[in-house]
Amino acid sequence: MGRHLLAGLVVVAELGLLLVVNRGDSPLWVAAAYPVAVIALMVWQRRAPIGAYAAAQGLGVLTGVGLVLLLWVSYRAGRALGSPRQAVAVAAATVAAFAVRLPGGHPVSLAAVHLVFVVLPLLVGRYVAQHERLVAALEASNRRLRRERELLAERARLRERLRIARDMHDSLGHRLGLVAIQAAALEVAPLPPEQATAVRRLAAAARDAVDELHEVVGALRAADEEPVGRGVADIPGLVGEFRAAGVPVTLRRAGAERPLPPAADAAAYRVVEEGLTNAARHAPGRPVTVTLEWEADALLVGVVNPLAAAPAEAGGPRHGYGLRGLRERVGALGGLLDHRRSGEEFRLFAMLPLAAAAEAPVPPPVRSDGLPEAAADGSAGFGHVPASAGAEAAVPYRTGGVRHQVPARLVGAAIATLLFVVLPGAMVLGVPG
Repeated sequence: MGRHLLAGLVVVAELGLLLVVNRGDSPLWVAAAYPVAVIALMVWQRRAPIGAYAAAQGLGVLTGVGLVLLLWVSYRAGRALGSPRQAVAVAAATVAAFAVRLPGGHPVSLAAVHLVFVVLPLLVGRYVAQHERLVAALEASNRRLRRERELLAERARLRERLRIARDMHDSLGHRLGLVAIQAAALEVAPLPPEQATAVRRLAAAARDAVDELHEVVGALRAADEEPVGRGVADIPGLVGEFRAAGVPVTLRRAGAERPLPPAADAAAYRVVEEGLTNAARHAPGRPVTVTLEWEADALLVGVVNPLAAAPAEAGGPRHGYGLRGLRERVGALGGLLDHRRSGEEFRLFAMLPLAAAAEAPVPPPVRSDGLPEAAADGSAGFGHVPASAGAEAAVPYRTGGVRHQVPARLVGAAIATLLFVVLPGAMVLGVPG
């Protein structure tokens, strides 16, 4: 609606100027054809601003008017300038029109008219176009930062889910496994019928709880688990817990103990815990041997137990998430984990290097509003735009409404000044068109 109104104002202004300048001396065909030509140029400049500018210069040379039209198409041409070829075309049309008008007019007056009605609108249009591109780049940068902030928030939620899964499997799963083991031992004990029935229900409930826990962990688990605070130093206490539950466990050590990276230290504890839990669950009452062998560059962890004399009960607790997660955790540390049947034994073996594996880049800390903080050394954080990228993407700021309000005010002020101040002054001074 605004564009059509502005086009109508340009046409009306041009007709008024034609009547005032020529004072009715123009031929009838000029008075009839000129409005059609102005309307055609106003329509054409929306598709081909550079060509419409050249045509407006030619129309002004032929009719001696067209300053308002020239003002508008110059502004539109300035907005459309995007290549050296277009700039050369605009310059050629301007120089040609100036050269044609020069023999019949004063050079200074012609230069002033071209400065006001051609050069200034071209520069204003160029500025408006650059401003809109800058605003668009800043808005794109803000959208990218919002997406990155959402990704950081989603990553934080996933890490919290992984922490819950790890804690459930490492702590609650271990305790429930011990309950299930002790209940299974009571099932085979000589008890009165009523107590035997209660023990069977207790054992079934414990197995169901372990199964449900594994299902929840399977939905939450992932490879990038983090260590929990227990390590190799806590393995003797873990062995003591299983001995107290009735599992015959032997702990053997070899080699000189060396410091481990925190992640490898926690992984060694988890390997022993998983091996003892599976041995007690699938081969209850059978002896288990845990070995910790220190070498020059690695810690070798082994858990060996004889296979059960009879296959495990179909309704017994299942496993798999723990061993799968252990393989991923040990592999992420540059180690190796293997579990298999060997003759009449089941062996769980892990090799953990003493040197920490190369760590992945850590994302920068996140402020309370979700945006990344800059690094302590002054380097950029997540989503930083380098200074070499130029001013178009250097500072993300809010740009709501700027794109339309600022150019409209500038253009409106320029048009009003030219229509009501400069143009009447030029007409009074008798500046030739």
